[in-house]
Amino acid sequence: MEHFIVSARKYRPQTFKDVVGQQAITNTLKNAIEHNHLAQALLFTGPRGVGKTTCARILAKMINHDGTQSPDEDFAFNIFELDAASNNSVDDIRNLIDQVRIPPQVGKYKVYIIDEVHMLSQSAFNAFLKTLEEPPQHAIFILATTEKHKIIPTILSRCQIFDFKRITVSDAKNYLGYIAQQEGVNAEEDALNIIAQKADGAMRDALSIYDRVVSFSGKDLTRQAVTENLNVLDYDTYIKVTDLILSNNIPQLLLSYNEILSSGFDGHHFISGLASHFRDLLVCKDQKTIQLLEVGEQTKARYFEQASKTDHQFLIKAIDLANECDLKYKTSQNQRLLVELSLMQLASITFDGEKKKFDQSIIPASVFEKQPNALSSEEKSIVRENEHGETATEAPKESQLPTGENKTPDSHCADDKEDNYHSDETMVPKAKEEQEKPATPSPEPKPVTDPKIKKEKVSGLSLKSIQKKREIEARQQEAAPTKNVVLNNEFSETQLQATWNDYVKRIKKQGSKILASILETDLPKLKEDNQIVIELPNETMKINLEREQNKLMSYLKQKLQNTEIRLVINVNEQSAKKYAFTPIEKYNKLKEKNPLIDKLRSTFDLDV
Repeated sequence: MEHFIVSARKYRPQTFKDVVGQQAITNTLKNAIEHNHLAQALLFTGPRGVGKTTCARILAKMINHDGTQSPDEDFAFNIFELDAASNNSVDDIRNLIDQVRIPPQVGKYKVYIIDEVHMLSQSAFNAFLKTLEEPPQHAIFILATTEKHKIIPTILSRCQIFDFKRITVSDAKNYLGYIAQQEGVNAEEDALNIIAQKADGAMRDALSIYDRVVSFSGKDLTRQAVTENLNVLDYDTYIKVTDLILSNNIPQLLLSYNEILSSGFDGHHFISGLASHFRDLLVCKDQKTIQLLEVGEQTKARYFEQASKTDHQFLIKAIDLANECDLKYKTSQNQRLLVELSLMQLASITFDGEKKKFDQSIIPASVFEKQPNALSSEEKSIVRENEHGETATEAPKESQLPTGENKTPDSHCADDKEDNYHSDETMVPKAKEEQEKPATPSPEPKPVTDPKIKKEKVSGLSLKSIQKKREIEARQQEAAPTKNVVLNNEFSETQLQATWNDYVKRIKKQGSKILASILETDLPKLKEDNQIVIELPNETMKINLEREQNKLMSYLKQKLQNTEIRLVINVNEQSAKKYAFTPIEKYNKLKEKNPLIDKLRSTFDLDV
């Protein structure tokens, strides 16, 4: 059986021309050798598997070639490799220094390649400083590391530093294609692209993955074989999931995610890949950014097709939701539910259907069909409840009840058992029959409430009653102050501020101290076009004032007899400095008004 050599060793570059993805560094080293500008201490730093040790070996051979040797001469006696991970003590460095003094027997230079140099101890670094700074003319040190930040600055300052970059997906794919051609393997472009992406910028990792997949699939390397062997989610999965998201098909979307989990994939890997897929779709939207899409030509066409079905707003929102799920995944107690919830949110971005209308079980629809200015006695009681902060609605008087409803508490409870527990279908015909009955004449006409409202009691804590209160307030604001009559009475800023202070006193009596303090933060100013401008120190105050803006404007319009006034709320964080909060700030404010206060404090040696 013939001995198998892995591709990473078999196809290790022998010249700078064969090095993949490091053209800038290889050109620099070649020019340094040609012009005799090579430093005696070099530091190669960068990620794993990008060619640091390979370039060091090529450099060691090139500087010893003078044209008389065979091209295959490797100068093994002139190249010394030291693994600093296992030889990291002071004694190991001392042995190295003793060897440096001996000149080479063959060739011109002795090259010392110290790999993983960041593993040296602090004492070993210090013992190496002098030799590294002033080595013999025949010695060249090449230090290689993946973690430059762990090397002490005194070592870094003595070295010429070369930063190796990660191998791009395109370069790795092309080199894998070259190796597949040399080995007689029929490889699909998408299959090589997946291997290059999985390697994450390391050429050695890409070659190891390539060997593994070729062992699995033989001479035909397909995309399906690669995804199956590497257990990765390919483009088809994300394209299908995105199609389900765009069609708002939530049930099928959840089933697809269940199949992905059943196949052994991690939910975190899926959601992060989905975010990257949305990023790739966004890249396809602009001609200038297409080069950032690192996929094969066949797959690129599918990306363009799907990108045409989306818009920028959807993709940005989708990336934000997927990235938020990615960040929360590790801390979530129910990770599957988190991903499923994110998928449902993604599928709802483009959903434009109407929300379902729930049955009006507490407040019937007829209440909202009344005229804007007509309020029943029960609605007025709700308004009074909202103004005075009470939780229970005011019970209507007996004279305001429909005929036949003036009953004792006991009889009323009996009716509750008989009538109020009926379904809505049985209650509506009864209400219609009561409406068709002629009303009995009374000496003083009283407003009669709708029978539906009588049958369906309003809870002071229900969501429906809160919605009803807001609509009543809106109708009152539209009607205030003169029942749809436009008024444009002129008023001064002094009158405005006086009316403003009256409203503050009024809400203080009602117990709204927070709103009152907000309104007292700044005096309103009258601007052109009947604009009332107030300046607040932060956004929270602005939000609280906007919630109560309807009541305030209704009061001002009524008192100032002007329906065209508008409130403008500005936020200026610098204005917060005007107000004194701490004792020192209060003392400084008082000292500005009366400088004698400071003299009083110093005379009696008082503390603030």
